[in-house]
Amino acid sequence: MNNQRCSTLFLKPKGRTRIIQCIYVVGFMDLFGVSMIIPLLSHHVKALGASPTVAGIVGSTYGILQLFSSTVVGSWSDVVGRRYSLLTCLLLSALGYGLLGMSTSIALFVLARIPVGLFKHSLSICRALLSDLVSESERPLVMGHFNAASSVGFILGPVVGGYLTEHEGGFYTSSFTCAIIFLINAGLVSMLPWSETPAIRNGTNSSNHLSKGCPDNHFSKSVHNGSHANNHHPELTAKTETDSRAPGQHHGGFRWRDVSLSKPAWRQLSSVGSKIHTVASSDMWDLFLVRLLMAIAIMLYYSNFSLAMEERFLLKPKVTGYLISYSSTLGALAGFLVGPVTQLYGNNMPALLLHSTVLTCSLIFLYATAPSVWQVLLTSTFFAISTTIGRTCITDLELQRGGVQASGTLIGAGQSVTAVGRVLAPLLSGLAQEFSPCGPPSLGVVLALAAVGLLLIRIPKWDGRGMNKAAKL
Repeated sequence: MNNQRCSTLFLKPKGRTRIIQCIYVVGFMDLFGVSMIIPLLSHHVKALGASPTVAGIVGSTYGILQLFSSTVVGSWSDVVGRRYSLLTCLLLSALGYGLLGMSTSIALFVLARIPVGLFKHSLSICRALLSDLVSESERPLVMGHFNAASSVGFILGPVVGGYLTEHEGGFYTSSFTCAIIFLINAGLVSMLPWSETPAIRNGTNSSNHLSKGCPDNHFSKSVHNGSHANNHHPELTAKTETDSRAPGQHHGGFRWRDVSLSKPAWRQLSSVGSKIHTVASSDMWDLFLVRLLMAIAIMLYYSNFSLAMEERFLLKPKVTGYLISYSSTLGALAGFLVGPVTQLYGNNMPALLLHSTVLTCSLIFLYATAPSVWQVLLTSTFFAISTTIGRTCITDLELQRGGVQASGTLIGAGQSVTAVGRVLAPLLSGLAQEFSPCGPPSLGVVLALAAVGLLLIRIPKWDGRGMNKAAKL
């Protein structure tokens, strides 16, 4: 009866459902626009006269900026609110892609990449917004659907971008099209029914009612249990509660109206620095290290995929392209499996993360030792599914242990960790390829095994709902 009442309370505001559906559309269009540009960047910068070395340095600009800006922008979204931060990121990203459409020199190309590198965090803020809007038990399902919608955009974007480049000035047309897509996304976000969301958050009566009647409501948990944060780093939850709670407000509700631009710039910077410090000094190092190890392992799997298929099995690039498209499509569809699989595990996310990591490690090993293309096809099939589930699991665990009030900071920190992997993976891949075409995935197996070992050691130390079961694995 309590669960039914809880579901009714969460589903009652129509604004919540409309926001979630629009965020799915924003995620789809975001990666659709970006994936139109990504395959064309290296060709364009070389066409501008850049040497291979300069092209490599210019290409790394985006990743380096993302590395340092992900956590800062995510934390800033916790301070000023999702609406303003999301609109800012979308508009400045549109500016960057618009400048890219006018880049007739290397200097202008680099200038165009700066606002994109600093503010292309719209997907991270969308994930933080979704985590704000749904209960803890609903979060994996909603995140899975969002990832699926985004992945479909990433699959379709290169097709449209490739078509546009066949015409004269195709790169510039693609860049301006991407800029327009981000402007459309900004328009969608500005028209969302934000005024209806406080019905979920800041009614004190409804907050108390939820905390009594909804056993898995994550707003009451984030305070009473810290969403597993009080056992680990209570200062993170305590600080975020102080930042987001008005005087006299009950502990169970998070108020959208309390996070705004009314704070002076120095107060915003101070709050951002405080949130980043509490995350950096927390004991969530194990989750971030697992994320880093698995990110590098997965990138090593894909790093020399086309070259390895040609050297090992004499596959033509066209056939390899079909194989990559097949795997990407399965990865998008796997987003719809996250919810049912999570329910099958009884929302025991540590166990699901451990099993998906073990499966991913095994599949990388099978790929590295594959005697035929058919075994590669088989491993690609399950690899796309296991990695999609694993990414959703680790994000959900970071939010469980860190507390929902700091969701922007936590998701941003996770993206920064992944950016470190993007910097290290090409270097490690190049070194491993000196020994064998199977070197990169073989190194990926070693890193994935390290992640599995770390999880086996650390899971018994995680406390809270759903954690004790994982300790028995």
